[in-house]
Amino acid sequence: MGKFDGVLLATDFDGTLFHHGTHAIPPRNLTAIHYFISEGGTFTVATGRSMGTFAPFAPLVPFNAPVVLGNGSSIYNFSTEQFLINTVLPDTARDDLAQMMARFPTVAIEVYHNEAIFAHNPNAVTEAHMNLVHASYTETTVADLPTPITKAIVEYYHDTLCEVQQWFNDTFPNRYEAIFSTEYFLELTAHNSHKGAMVLRLAETLGIETQHIYCAGDNQNDISMLAVSAIPFAPSDCADSVKEWGATLLCTCEQGLMADIIDVLDARY
Repeated sequence: MGKFDGVLLATDFDGTLFHHGTHAIPPRNLTAIHYFISEGGTFTVATGRSMGTFAPFAPLVPFNAPVVLGNGSSIYNFSTEQFLINTVLPDTARDDLAQMMARFPTVAIEVYHNEAIFAHNPNAVTEAHMNLVHASYTETTVADLPTPITKAIVEYYHDTLCEVQQWFNDTFPNRYEAIFSTEYFLELTAHNSHKGAMVLRLAETLGIETQHIYCAGDNQNDISMLAVSAIPFAPSDCADSVKEWGATLLCTCEQGLMADIIDVLDARY
């Protein structure tokens, strides 16, 4: 028995747990996470990355529970190499994306199908993303996008993507989650397939009560899980949308955000 028995800590990966400047998880974080787990805590990641783009980094993370992937489209157990939950976009997704491209012809689309990435109208943002996640894509037309689609990312300048987000919400209400994961990425998952919903489903599977769920994230796509967190944690350099929402700001990822969070939990329990 440990002081963190029945406590779940779920964190975003990029910019919250993993620091891109050093290409590593800060050592202070790793020490704190190992302590948290040794005291009975359940630690996991809730990331926008797919299984294929997160898997190379998984050995860096000492998680001891299934991981939320694809911006809340799935839950994957790396121990058993099985998806516990895997949602897909509606059957209308390809036609809906074609409508979007007719309305916003300058944007790019990344589509995730069976862990392969397909792209239509790729741009500099697409290339930068592939470099970041060490992946590659197959270029295709919208009509030839393979289905089913786990998630899609619309990529371009932020102002245009804000228009795309509003267009999706107005045109297809209750069909998609259209949420920013960075300034240049608007991610599309199935309705109610977001990080918050999947963290709750994971907690239920693990028998963890909602008052003992804690989450951390740095961008708009993390707000849904911050909303189910007993204390919603964020790094001090998080997106303005997270600050304005009202997250509890601690130090930056590089300075050891997870360690700060676990210090708070250490005092709380």
